[in-house]
Amino acid sequence: MRKILSAAAACMILAGSLNTAGAINPNRGGVMGFIAGCCFGIRAGAAYNDGKEIHWREWIGLIIPIVPMLWNGFDGANGMTTQDYMEKYGTTFY
Repeated sequence: MRKILSAAAACMILAGSLNTAGAINPNRGGVMGFIAGCCFGIRAGAAYNDGKEIHWREWIGLIIPIVPMLWNGFDGANGMTTQDYMEKYGTTFY
């Protein structure tokens, strides 16, 4: 009986946290904002909510994770910055 009451209390607490504040940008957030933050990390989720798109290399990372991870690692080792990516891929992503 204790386990059932504990589980019910936990469900009630978690259900209360579902009503969270909306995104600052009304066109962002929601399910896609959740996917961006959950699958791509906090930086990609925040950038998505700021109006940026998710980069194609991040989408490929969901399918074949090792290729973009190595690619990103080599770019990081070579000193690539956000400004370099912005010049290479445009301001839509960075």
